[in-house]
Amino acid sequence: MAASAPKPRPGVLDIEAYVPGEASVPGGVKPIKLSSNETPLGPSPKAVAAFSAAGAALERYPDGNATELRHAIARRFGLNADRIVCGAGSDELISLIAHAYLGPGDEGLYTEHGFLLYRIVILAAGATPVVAPETDLRADVDAILARVTERTRVVFLANPNNPTGTYLSIDEVRRLRALLPSNVLLVLDAAYAEYVRKNDYEAGVELVATTENTVMTRTFSKIFGLAGLRIGWAYCPAAVADALNRIRGPFNLSVPSIAAGAAAMDDWGHIEAAVRHNDEWLPWLTAEIEKLGLKVTPSVANFVLVHFPTEPGRDAAAGDAFLKSRGIILRRVAGYGLPGALRLTIGTEAENRKVVDALAAFVGARG
Repeated sequence: MAASAPKPRPGVLDIEAYVPGEASVPGGVKPIKLSSNETPLGPSPKAVAAFSAAGAALERYPDGNATELRHAIARRFGLNADRIVCGAGSDELISLIAHAYLGPGDEGLYTEHGFLLYRIVILAAGATPVVAPETDLRADVDAILARVTERTRVVFLANPNNPTGTYLSIDEVRRLRALLPSNVLLVLDAAYAEYVRKNDYEAGVELVATTENTVMTRTFSKIFGLAGLRIGWAYCPAAVADALNRIRGPFNLSVPSIAAGAAAMDDWGHIEAAVRHNDEWLPWLTAEIEKLGLKVTPSVANFVLVHFPTEPGRDAAAGDAFLKSRGIILRRVAGYGLPGALRLTIGTEAENRKVVDALAAFVGARG
């Protein structure tokens, strides 16, 4: 019998792997990294101290229920801790939702410029991805509803969306939930919720509390500054929490992650400082970049989407290369269907000023 190697099931090798933001530039210099929407303020000192203290007991398995972390989250937001599920980043929770509620013959739906992970987890579950077009780089409720079929099982909605920074009002989200079939799970990915300062926005707590078919996912990777620890959480109806807890890894969060996450959740002063920083520099960056003649999509998150001309030498690829030559890394978003744009994370004051100066040099040299 001829020898043969194990093969993954059909479809797995057709999935395009997620490519994270770049982190290095040629020459070995330390870059100004504005490609991954990381907070310029770093983590809470209390979280760092808790992380360090947890190192004294690394021989012990973590609490498989992440009790300390779930209760810290519940205290902060006034939630039922039993309906909180924690994971290794919100991406693990999104993947668990797909595996629990999607399979061959099912459809998972997301919007045109939505988070790339949605397509990956839908395909990994053996289901079919369906894409709803956006209007002016914003999710369109009617377009989503028009693509719902009897095979639709999950709708993923990033709100605010990455990489556009746009959002749907809570009234629009409520309308979407009301008009979706009751057997369709609506997943509200609110990774950037803490940054939003709009009166008509709500992350999803209300809908989770009042329906049996809505989940909200959140992360510690953005405003909390704990991306390296991979901590996320989902607020779910009781039945959904039960399903996710049955299939997640029994120890999917480490001892240091649980301790640091709980400490970060209890240091809201650090979060408020990060919000104030973003409130100052998000509009400043938007205005300064637009003065250069580059279009910026209005954002409510901690990043902006910068659009470049289409002419060779002035386009996004040329802008990216020019910025890298100055040690500045932004995020190419061609994989999101936006080849003419770069995503720029709000950085420190010095970083923000340097990237504007570099863009001015790029535009001036090619004007």
